[in-house]
Amino acid sequence: MDLVIVESPTKAKTISRFLGKKYTVLASFGHIRDLPKSKLGVDVENNFEPTYTIPVDHKPKVTALKAAAKKAKNILLATDEDREGEAISWHLANILGVEMDTVQRITFHEITEKAIQHALEHPRKLDMHLIDAQQGRRILDRLVGYELSPFLWRKIRRGLSAGRVQSVAVRIIVDREREIIAFIPEEYWSIEGEFTPDTEENTFSAQLHSLNGKKLDKMALKNGEETKKIVSEILGKPFTITSLEAKERKTSPPPPFTTSTLQQDANRRLGFSAKQTMTIAQHLYEGKDIGDEGPVGLITYMRTDSVSVSTTFIEDAAGYVKKEFGNEYMSPEPRIYKTKSKGAQEAHEAIRPTDPARTPESIETFLDPGEYKLYKLIWARAIATQMSDAKLKGMSADISSGAAVFRATGQTVIFEGYLKLYPDQDKDKFLPILKEGQTVHATSIEPKQHFTEPPPRFTDASLVKTLEEAGIGRPSTYAPTISTIIDREYVERDEKKRLFPTPTGMEVTDVLMKHFPDIVDHEFTSRMEASLDKVAEGEMEWRPLMQAFYGPFHANMQIQEKAFEAEEQLLAKNVVCPKCGKDMKVTRGRFGKFFACTDYPECKGTKPMPGEKARPAPEPTDIKCNACADGMMVKKIGRFGPFLACNTYPACKNIVNIEKPIIGKDGKSVHCPICAEGIIIERQSKKRKIFFACNTYPACQQAFWDKPTGETCPTCSYPTLVQHGKKFIKCPKEGCEYKRPVEESEE
Repeated sequence: MDLVIVESPTKAKTISRFLGKKYTVLASFGHIRDLPKSKLGVDVENNFEPTYTIPVDHKPKVTALKAAAKKAKNILLATDEDREGEAISWHLANILGVEMDTVQRITFHEITEKAIQHALEHPRKLDMHLIDAQQGRRILDRLVGYELSPFLWRKIRRGLSAGRVQSVAVRIIVDREREIIAFIPEEYWSIEGEFTPDTEENTFSAQLHSLNGKKLDKMALKNGEETKKIVSEILGKPFTITSLEAKERKTSPPPPFTTSTLQQDANRRLGFSAKQTMTIAQHLYEGKDIGDEGPVGLITYMRTDSVSVSTTFIEDAAGYVKKEFGNEYMSPEPRIYKTKSKGAQEAHEAIRPTDPARTPESIETFLDPGEYKLYKLIWARAIATQMSDAKLKGMSADISSGAAVFRATGQTVIFEGYLKLYPDQDKDKFLPILKEGQTVHATSIEPKQHFTEPPPRFTDASLVKTLEEAGIGRPSTYAPTISTIIDREYVERDEKKRLFPTPTGMEVTDVLMKHFPDIVDHEFTSRMEASLDKVAEGEMEWRPLMQAFYGPFHANMQIQEKAFEAEEQLLAKNVVCPKCGKDMKVTRGRFGKFFACTDYPECKGTKPMPGEKARPAPEPTDIKCNACADGMMVKKIGRFGPFLACNTYPACKNIVNIEKPIIGKDGKSVHCPICAEGIIIERQSKKRKIFFACNTYPACQQAFWDKPTGETCPTCSYPTLVQHGKKFIKCPKEGCEYKRPVEESEE
């Protein structure tokens, strides 16, 4: 009997289908051992020698694998074909006592019978270069996190942590948020017209392009008064088509997905987060039960930065296109893509379906909605690579009346080509058939107010693209990086799934930029990734790389620690305990820093830090406790603000939040626009983000991220406008575009 070990039970089940009784397939359930959680686990004095341990919950699995290994004639390690998979196989070999010279390592980028059989026929040795690169990354991240986290505890508060790649990602988001905060909007106007050559069905829109022979740029019209005057001069005059221009162009299909482009497109088209995309892709790769065929791997390996695909797939995809769409939709010659990304080093193929003939519709009943959508996206993009170019016709028309020239633009599809299967998200803007010299009628000409917009917040898609372009992280790290910074509450998603930093994220970034600028420097992190690539390629040793990083890093850490200790000693100098008169020291608690007596626990005297007020004593109220018979409620101040608590605490632990009603411009509470019975109050989410909601919740679940003003919308009569930061007041009703800048009196 031969033993095959993979990472997941789903993968084991799928592979078992293609192997006979000669093989037993077991799963390691991911990493079987790792650096210890409770200590550094790296001997920095002994050439960075790591100490690996087996977590307690993994020990039963290790026992089972060892028992199976003793009975096996051969052990085949079939973990994923990237660095992490290579490291897992190396750990398994060490745990099972397999000699490195006799290890049989098999790899495949798709879980199909053909791929598995080919792998069995061509086993190889472990690639120590890949293993060293993964070890180097893991140890590097441990050194950074283990030394930086305690520093953040002392500088800010306990429980914080720092990561090498994650800290750079947070800084990118923080920098963008500060650009948005610093942005000052500028007002500008445009003049837009609706024109028709004959019937309403052929109405098209155009924008004022030039006036008195001068082209109008975006900011040419500065105010409404000037713009409305121009409109009044144009209204009622005849218009003529004075110029028509048409250009044909071709567009080629984009390459098949890499990890990065899959995460970006799934985010843009399907609204999936990077983590959600990779979780679903993992299921599709490892195998789904599709009826009579049983468990089948539906896509190739999903952690890759390659855009190439096998010649077999190209031939099969071309055959499918010819059969389903006809010769005119086939690419004239096989379309081959070459990887251009710097440092591409993961799997050898792009993400594609394992069988082009397995259409999304044919297996839809066997997939959940998310799996079906992602498979359809992967399948369509991969098949489209072997389809013909799309032919488009771009058109522009100038519509003139005296000194005013409007311009309309649009494009039409002459031949769909690959767009038939993988359409662009942007809808075509069509123009009716027009002729030079033709008279058209203006059905409306209106001034439109606009404001310049700040750079947009990052989405999962745009952040992944930015990280990839900067050389920060690799295919396997994008999704966990975003997931980690959200889990650590350094970053949150708003209602439109855009990423923004929390106050903690901004504070941590500021501390790191001040004391450890290299850790959050884009270029430094990119160079480190490039060095790890060289380790994977055998061009560099990992231990000297660790020394080159850790030596300066640790020396700077010691300097910062000494400076920090001196700063705290200076703060506590001449500060004496109000209870016993002894010296005090700086201490940290749940609510931040404060002075505590050096004779603690004998003396529990405390003092607030300079500039901070002492926490007020509980304030009595005349409200009876509704949870016990004896207590009265007292007002206290907690980490999240004021609240009511029973004065018999800890005998009674009843607490009640104090509502903070939102007061409108009229000086009255803002009523809920949905139920009209409740009022809008300020609330705080579990992640400490302020929002505004109806106080009758859960009966009414109306909520806003922006603060309601109580003003009625002048455009659609919605009961309340909302203030978006310090920039705009706008209407929250979907479809209403009313917006105006915040006046000085409203700031």
